[in-house]
Amino acid sequence: MTREEKSNYIDELAAEIKAASVFYIADTAELTVDTINAIRRRCFQTNIRLRVVKNALLEKAMDRVEGKDFGDLKETLKGGTSIMFSEVGNAPAKLIQEFRKKGTKPVLKGAYIDEAIFIGDDQLATLESLKSREELVGDIIGLLQSPVKNVISGLKGSGAKIAGILKTLEEK
Repeated sequence: MTREEKSNYIDELAAEIKAASVFYIADTAELTVDTINAIRRRCFQTNIRLRVVKNALLEKAMDRVEGKDFGDLKETLKGGTSIMFSEVGNAPAKLIQEFRKKGTKPVLKGAYIDEAIFIGDDQLATLESLKSREELVGDIIGLLQSPVKNVISGLKGSGAKIAGILKTLEEK
């Protein structure tokens, strides 16, 4: 790869990192071709973009991104590295867990989710349990609707009771 090609590659990767609000860094080294192809296929099905990257080029791309702090994420760049870009915060974690049922890899090195940094494979369960934006909005709407429904049903029930009591008193 020539110097110009590397520079273009770094610029392209930096633009992709800057545009992404969610990306995971994973170790996919030593996986068989069949397993890598299965991961790529599953990534495509779940709207995750997977790129195998060189650590030095990824670090340079991170350095070129302005306005984002990657904290200790750069320190995880050792060994074989793949980067997964997603719109949903927990989708790559679920994908990694799915493939971990069959073996020990891929291993999570770190994740960047809306300016929060997660380092290490031990964070995988936490990341998998994160709710997507749509799930959170649904939960909030459900919580907001619940008290209103209780008030309405209470008023309907109490109204019927009050009317029944008044009718009984009227008859006496």
